[in-house]
Amino acid sequence: MIVGTRGSQLALAQTKQVCSDLSKITGQNIDVEIIKTKGDKITTSQLYNMDSKGLFTKELDIALLEEEVDFTVHSFKDLPTELDEDLEIVAVPKRESPHEVLISEKSWDELGPESRLGTSSLRREAFCNLHEKEFELKPIRGNIETRIQKALGDELDATIMAEAGLKRLNLTKYIKTVFPLDYITPPAGQGALAIITRKDYENKGTIAKLNDYISMQEVLAEKKVLEELGVGCQWPIGSIARMKDKEFNVYSILLTKEGEILKEHTEKGSIKDALELGGRIGRLFEDYI
Repeated sequence: MIVGTRGSQLALAQTKQVCSDLSKITGQNIDVEIIKTKGDKITTSQLYNMDSKGLFTKELDIALLEEEVDFTVHSFKDLPTELDEDLEIVAVPKRESPHEVLISEKSWDELGPESRLGTSSLRREAFCNLHEKEFELKPIRGNIETRIQKALGDELDATIMAEAGLKRLNLTKYIKTVFPLDYITPPAGQGALAIITRKDYENKGTIAKLNDYISMQEVLAEKKVLEELGVGCQWPIGSIARMKDKEFNVYSILLTKEGEILKEHTEKGSIKDALELGGRIGRLFEDYI
């Protein structure tokens, strides 16, 4: 088998773990093919100012469709809401933490007005404004270690990142604060991986053994909110689905860039109805977009 992946440290760490788990099932080694995406080549622009559909996935999809690789590994949150009709998500391994975290020498409360916070996320910007932080917001791109260095150096006072990436790269020592999911709500799919193959791939059943049912249902529900709305990172939307006391909960919040809450809503029900629950929220939010 050949797996396609982006070449960042995080992408390679994620892919290495998937290959290790898959090799335990098949007893075979898996070759890794590094593929550079458009999103990797553009380092100077805010993502939400661009057409972000497939920004980190299109080239990997092409390699799959042309049978240059057998499967690909993605951060689930990077996936566009619609896949090519000949491809499918065959597995979502057990999800890592979906939480957002603060990277800073200072605590969240110590970061006063005019503190320089690096972010290229419209959602994170909106949540900072919601909590009346009055930061001086600075665009920031680059790999995880580069962003950590900037946040702890002279260039910035802080940045906000996904806890999952720091855990996968063993960099949790830099975390100052882990934010509750309802304080800074993550983007759909954060913390989860997606393994994609061609629908006609003969070994997709083997790869599907890596799937974690609860994780898959969580991220599909979250992504369904965006699918109903037909939007991506151009809108400040947070979504999180979790199992609580054997009940499946989907929570989403829609804000303006300035931090005003346009709508927030929770749907509860059976995990079997994950897509329907996410769809209800998306349809409810349509009037506010």
